[in-house]
Amino acid sequence: MVDFKDYTNRENIIQLNGIGQSYDGGQNWIIKGLDFLVENKPDQGQFVVIMGMSGCGKSTLLRYIAGLQKPTEGEVLVKGNPIDKNNRVSMVFQQYSSLPWMTVLDNVGLALRYKGLSKKERDIKAYEMLELVGLKGHEHKYAQYPSLSGGQLQRVAIARSLLANPEILLMDEPFGALDIKTRLKMQDLLSSIWRKFNSTIIFVTHDISEAVYLGEDIYIMKSAPSKFVEHIKVDLPLQRDRQVKRDPRYTQLVHQVEDTMIRVSEI
Repeated sequence: MVDFKDYTNRENIIQLNGIGQSYDGGQNWIIKGLDFLVENKPDQGQFVVIMGMSGCGKSTLLRYIAGLQKPTEGEVLVKGNPIDKNNRVSMVFQQYSSLPWMTVLDNVGLALRYKGLSKKERDIKAYEMLELVGLKGHEHKYAQYPSLSGGQLQRVAIARSLLANPEILLMDEPFGALDIKTRLKMQDLLSSIWRKFNSTIIFVTHDISEAVYLGEDIYIMKSAPSKFVEHIKVDLPLQRDRQVKRDPRYTQLVHQVEDTMIRVSEI
């Protein structure tokens, strides 16, 4: 088991304590006694990957942190405070989540609209973010297929989440539906965004090579009832490009995660 109590006393940005989830009044627990801690690294951020078998609760944990779901028991803290409407965290889903009746520009600026910024202020900030994610020139298209490709729609979602809160980014298998070429491009884009904003990124994926390429820390969950049982530190350089995939250490880590996933699935 991963004992988060052994971690340092550095200020925590995300903390889940004693989490339990039951949908039948406590007769059966999907998650029980789960702890999770992500330390705050202001000048670097963190890229944390969560892995586990389907149905173990990975997406549910992200929904807790985003304020979209409350656990049956336990507490969820972001920067030391319980989740409420003032400190919710944006989330990028595998399914395209943009509003198709709105333009790309308006989708990206949506969170700022609810914060009370004027249309002019929202558009200025949204334009900057669209240029960052490579969507300059697409701002007046509607955020729907086929006006935009799958990769472009996910760029819209990333831009919207970053503009709402660049400090924390939650991502639930965001590249799972993309073709391999687009997926590789999106991995590199996300890595560059992490370095630019020093964000704390919590990333769920089933792709082992993707997890090792992007992540600093990989946490693996077991099922029934779910909790974290393994932590693998990815000791590769923080500045990564595809050449790192030729490094023997990268290959070793991929094999280590694969072996660990198989072992955990048998617990």
